[in-house]
Amino acid sequence: MTRLPASYTKLLVALLLSFTVLFTPSATFAAESVTTTSHADGVAQYEQFLQEKFDVSLKGTITKGEFIQAVADILNLKHSEQEVSFTDLKMDHPLFSSAAALYENGIILGPTVKEEQTLTQSVAISIAVRAADMKELAYTYPTEKVNKVLDHLNIPSNQLDKKVAQEIAVAVDTNLVSASYLKNFKSSSIADDKLVNELLGKILISKGLYKNYIGYTSDSDINIKLRNAYLTSDIIKAPKLQSLVNTALEQKLITGYSLKDDRFDPNFIDSLSLTYGHSDFKHAVQLIGLLHSEGLDVKVQFEPKTSAFVHLSEWGDPGPNVVKISNGNYIAYAKEYDLEFEFSTVQEKVAFQDVILKFAKKNTADQTGLIASSWWQPLYYSSTPLKDYEIITNNLITDKDSHYSVNPFSLNEDSAKVVKGLKAIDPDAIITPFQFWVDKPFFNYLHGEAL
Repeated sequence: MTRLPASYTKLLVALLLSFTVLFTPSATFAAESVTTTSHADGVAQYEQFLQEKFDVSLKGTITKGEFIQAVADILNLKHSEQEVSFTDLKMDHPLFSSAAALYENGIILGPTVKEEQTLTQSVAISIAVRAADMKELAYTYPTEKVNKVLDHLNIPSNQLDKKVAQEIAVAVDTNLVSASYLKNFKSSSIADDKLVNELLGKILISKGLYKNYIGYTSDSDINIKLRNAYLTSDIIKAPKLQSLVNTALEQKLITGYSLKDDRFDPNFIDSLSLTYGHSDFKHAVQLIGLLHSEGLDVKVQFEPKTSAFVHLSEWGDPGPNVVKISNGNYIAYAKEYDLEFEFSTVQEKVAFQDVILKFAKKNTADQTGLIASSWWQPLYYSSTPLKDYEIITNNLITDKDSHYSVNPFSLNEDSAKVVKGLKAIDPDAIITPFQFWVDKPFFNYLHGEAL
């Protein structure tokens, strides 16, 4: 085992989280939504998201019942068991529960469902407006405001029920539907799968259930957004969870951990995303520029993260963010971050490692040609398999009463011991171990190897 200098060991433990620990969800700032229209996700991205996140795939001719089921699935709407009845749908019908849930939420009106009816554009848009929480806004639209929108689309308003006309107008004004889908619109026009998937995607966006990110690596203002995110993040405090893992630190069950806040979860597609951890802001700025210069135009989310590690008394002044423990040492807290990336393709995701190993991975003490503050053992990982990555375990600890979580990383063979030790400290702790794929340098670090 190669022994690292104390100062470097301290840095690694603080930032990378050390032999067996890291945390999930994060801090105290609000991520901005993407406004660059040239980058806006489209139908293809919505279809992929719906398939991977909800196992929803609507193709070809779509029925009203299929759309109702899809809306219930993506919004996780459940029938409350209050009495609901439809004239054409019995309680033992497979769709009844979902239809009742939508009815309870004012998304469909009843008393009929017409689940086998081919879905029309007007019905799809009406359901989408209500599901996206836009119906009150729609019903404020006076006739002249509705006509202004519909006239622009060459849609005669006298063909439509007043509320349907209002719903279509607000759907266009709020970008719930692209006007291009409404060419040659008639009240009986069939809703094709492109329109349906766009509406489902836009419902998710409106409800805050789609992807959460600050921008793209190519955005002209990405560094401003990144700086604002970094400056408004702070040390995370989660006393309930920290009581457990601080005890684990004192017992040397783990050597570090990190805290995150799931409100900053990017909700990216797993097969296209990676997480990259660091502590230095200049490094983040340069990494974004590096990826852009290498032709990787990817979505970026900034997740604040707080790492904790044992600061030995012989290291000197531990700084302000510390807790003294019984043996005279300290638990020190460091402000860090995770950059979450979503790539356009799996091939781009694979290419990320080549860029890091060439320009952001230190191999010698006096090495040049690297971006600022490059680490000997960079930390980046994927929840889906990647060639030339190693598998380790995240012994995830969550708290049902908060947004915070702890992710103690460990070697696979040590996971059972870590979980057993944590349970011995707190039998009620919610621990969900799962395996994931991490870069080899960090894997080597867990083994105590310098490189």
